[in-house]
Amino acid sequence: MIDISNRDFTRLVTFIKHNYGINLANKRQLIMGRLSPMLSRLGYANFTDYIDYIITTEHKSDIDQLLNRLTTNYTFFMREVNHFDYFKDTVLPQLVANKKDRTLSIWSAGCSSGQEPYTLSMLMKEYLGSDFDKWDTRILATDISMNALSLAAKGIYSEDALKDMPNGFKSRYFRPLTNKTDYQVINEIRENVIFRTFNLMDPIRFKRPFDVIFCRNVMIYFDKDTKEDLCRRFYNATYPGGYLFIGHSENLTNKDLPYEHIMPSAYRKPLR
Repeated sequence: MIDISNRDFTRLVTFIKHNYGINLANKRQLIMGRLSPMLSRLGYANFTDYIDYIITTEHKSDIDQLLNRLTTNYTFFMREVNHFDYFKDTVLPQLVANKKDRTLSIWSAGCSSGQEPYTLSMLMKEYLGSDFDKWDTRILATDISMNALSLAAKGIYSEDALKDMPNGFKSRYFRPLTNKTDYQVINEIRENVIFRTFNLMDPIRFKRPFDVIFCRNVMIYFDKDTKEDLCRRFYNATYPGGYLFIGHSENLTNKDLPYEHIMPSAYRKPLR
């Protein structure tokens, strides 16, 4: 394992925190353990030369490789299923009843390999039925990792990955591939999700506010101030009455945040 000096550790932690919000201040052993094999493979004998390169490079793929090593793009279908139940049983009926322009504006922020936005799209298809094509239901799905987004856009998952899907979803929304072990999300659902790279530290300047934002199990890497700043920007990018869902291991504890707490890890922007 390649050792990292105090100076280089501080430089790397500061660079990642400033640019990507990820707090690695207490992750010295993780950094050495996960990056040392990569540095050796790339021909670096020490962290100094690698960090000199990484903080100046314009090659997004190299940053992507670094972040993939230091974070875990782990997710699965129907993770924290109570959020999906609430979305299906409460949020969707409410939005459909009140959205006169027939547009549902939903953002899956930190979508990883795509299970979350695809599930949301399937739930909208289930609820709207034959009216699905009459609504603009396209979901914005973003992640900082190009590698994760590339996998997500393909929409290919193992048969075992679909074991927790609701009854009938596998037959309706996936098609078996020729290898007979993998399944791909059908075109109608894949085309309803727009995948984009986006750094959550950047200003949120999309064309319209969102009715619902899912940002789950992303802020576990952020410190308190970074998390609260992001949630304020989410709040400003949400329609009155809109929702924010975060991971069960994450909490909004600052009483100054104006969201209403509606259920575990779920919040709503007041109508007024």
